[in-house]
Amino acid sequence: MKASEVLRISWEAILKNKIRSLLTMLGIIIGVAAVIIMVGISAGTSASIEESITSLGSNLVYVNQSFTFGGVQGMRGPGGPGEGGSALQGGLVYDDAFAIAELDNVAGIVVEQTTTQDVKATGTTITSVSVLGSTADFPSVRDMEVANGRYFNDQDVEREANIAISGYSLAEELFGEEDPIGQDITIGTTRFSVVGVMAEKGAVGDVDYDSRLYIPVTTLIDNFIDNRFARFMGDRVRMIYVELEDPDLMDETILQIELLLAKRHEVSLDEADFTITTQQDIIGTQESTTAAFRNLLSWVAGVSLIVGGIGIMNIMLVSVTERTREIGIRQSVGATPSDIRWQFLTEALLLSLIGGLLGVFTGVGGSYLFSYASDMRTVVLPTSILLAFSAAAVVGAFFGFYPANKAADLDPIDALRYE
Repeated sequence: MKASEVLRISWEAILKNKIRSLLTMLGIIIGVAAVIIMVGISAGTSASIEESITSLGSNLVYVNQSFTFGGVQGMRGPGGPGEGGSALQGGLVYDDAFAIAELDNVAGIVVEQTTTQDVKATGTTITSVSVLGSTADFPSVRDMEVANGRYFNDQDVEREANIAISGYSLAEELFGEEDPIGQDITIGTTRFSVVGVMAEKGAVGDVDYDSRLYIPVTTLIDNFIDNRFARFMGDRVRMIYVELEDPDLMDETILQIELLLAKRHEVSLDEADFTITTQQDIIGTQESTTAAFRNLLSWVAGVSLIVGGIGIMNIMLVSVTERTREIGIRQSVGATPSDIRWQFLTEALLLSLIGGLLGVFTGVGGSYLFSYASDMRTVVLPTSILLAFSAAAVVGAFFGFYPANKAADLDPIDALRYE
C-alpha cells in the first residue's frame, strides 16, 4: 500500500472521532508544553543571573581573604615574627591593593570592607544597614552610577573623610521627599555628611545595592573595624576587585597577582591565604547548578509525555477492538499484516505529532505569558523545542507499536466474525 494511502486512511480515522482524538493528544500537548516552559524558566533564570553578575563590572578578578588560626609567628611586619600567642593569620590588607595596582594590565582597583550599623537621620532610625567601605574607583570598576551629588575621591579616602553616599531606596527611607545632599546622618555613633545618592541598581543575588551606605574604606576601618593586629599585618580588607585592561591576558595577570601576594604574605601558592576567582568562575558555578535544575525539570515534565504516550496506546487498543471487523474486511480484500500495522502505527504517530505541534505553540506562548505575568524571565531555547517535539514522535512510535502489531496479528476469519 502506498504511503499516501496509509496517511489518508489514518487521517480519516482520526477525524471520525475528533473529541476522542483531541483528548488523546492532550497528554502529549501538556508534556511538550511543560518541557518547553520548564526549560525556558530555567534558562531565563540562568541568563538573569549572568547578566546580574556582569552588570557589576566587566573583566573583573576577585581577590578574597582567607583566614587561618595559628601562632603570631606567622604574622608579617614589625614585631610579628617570634612573638608567642595565638592570633588570626592570613587574609588581605589594605596595602595589598596598592601593590596589585602597579601590575601591568590592571585598569582599576577597588578595596571593599563591610559592616552592619544602625543609621539615624531626620528622626528616622533604620537598624542593621549594610555599610560598604570602598575606594574612589568603585563606581567605574563596579559599573555603578551616582544619580545625585558625587562619590568620594582619593583625597577623601586618604584623609578618612566622614562622608557617605546613600543607596537609592535607603535615601527615600531616610529622607523621603527631602534632598539628601548635605544632610547629616549618624552611622553607629559617628556623624557623617551625605554627599551623593547612587542610581537605582536593584538586588543582585542576596545583595540589595539600593539599601546600602557607601563610605571611604579608610573611614570604615578607622571607625568600625577592630584593628588590634593592624600594627603587625596592616588594615584588614574583605575583598579586592581588580579590573583588567585586556581580558585576553587574564590568566597571566592572575598568576602575577598570585605570585605578588604570596611573596608579600610570605606563603607558598599551595598555602595561599587568599583566593582568586573571576566572573566566569562564578557564572560557571551558577550555570552548573541551574543546568542540573533544568535537567531535573525536563525529566519531571517528560513524565507527562510518557503519560500521554500511555493514553495513545490505550486509545489505539480500543480502536483496534472497535475496528476488528474493518480489519478483517481489509485483510480479505488483500491488505497484508504489514499494511495493517503501518495504518495503525501511522495513526498513533499522527496523534503524537499533531499533539507535539500544538504543544510547541502552547509551550512557546505559555513561556512568554509566564514571563509577562510574573517577575521571572523566560528564554525559549530552540533546542528545547526540537527535543520536546522529537520526544513526542518517539513516544507515539513506541506506544503505538503494540496496538499496531496486535491489529496486524488478527486472524482474518476471526476478525470477520467479530460483532
